[in-house]
Amino acid sequence: MGKYVHRLSRCKVRWIKNLLIRGFAWFYCVNKSEAAAEVPKGYASFNAFFTRELKAGVRPIDSRPDSLLSPADGVIAQSGYASAGKLLQAKGLEYSAADLLGDPGLATKLANSAFATIYLAPHNYHRVHMPMGGVLERTTFIPGLLYSVNARTTAAVENLYALNERLVCQFRNNDGPFALVLVGAMNVASISTAWAGEITPPPDRSVMRTDFSANESLRFERGDYMGHFNLGSTVVFIAPGEDIEWLQAADGGERVQAGQRIGSHTNQAQL
Repeated sequence: MGKYVHRLSRCKVRWIKNLLIRGFAWFYCVNKSEAAAEVPKGYASFNAFFTRELKAGVRPIDSRPDSLLSPADGVIAQSGYASAGKLLQAKGLEYSAADLLGDPGLATKLANSAFATIYLAPHNYHRVHMPMGGVLERTTFIPGLLYSVNARTTAAVENLYALNERLVCQFRNNDGPFALVLVGAMNVASISTAWAGEITPPPDRSVMRTDFSANESLRFERGDYMGHFNLGSTVVFIAPGEDIEWLQAADGGERVQAGQRIGSHTNQAQL
């Protein structure tokens, strides 16, 4: 199914891509006025529209030096603090940070982490930005399933985010390591990053794949674009929790936009 969605989403036949874009924008009530290009004329394919940039200034970055930013537009599904290496998926359901990250060593370093899970609905802007500054250390594709990640599924499927395909992007700042995990879902054809372009699953989906291991420092500042979903999905942010305070209740439900303040970092010098 995924390969057919991939082909259709990149079809450049004018009437097909225009029909797809117009139908999608109408059905999901997409705010076309924010798009950087004219809709649908300014986009060569449906995927180009789905992964669209926005006009300058429509996603301002919170300027307070202690701000921890939302990495994406969407809904905060959950936020809070890890307990014994477990993160909250939905009421009554936890999952392992080690399973999510695919790296027990990194999970140990983030055992007392703060986390926030942002669900991106179809109508949302699908580019992902840095919640705080850091140096990229490693990017790892982890094979898995492609369950839907909507509220109904996250409340019913145990260990959902650790079962689905995902791209673990590991960064470091003076506070230690932190990660942005881009979780694939139904019909997500691939994930793209600012440093490696489009990352497609390997032919053998049982094999983990490291797409980037830093030989030189790639520094990203707070609010910088770091990647996007080519259809889908969910972003999980995990960082050392000692200095992070969230602004909303742990059960989530708040709509947020990329660059919006969702928490504060008491150790401002580390950003």
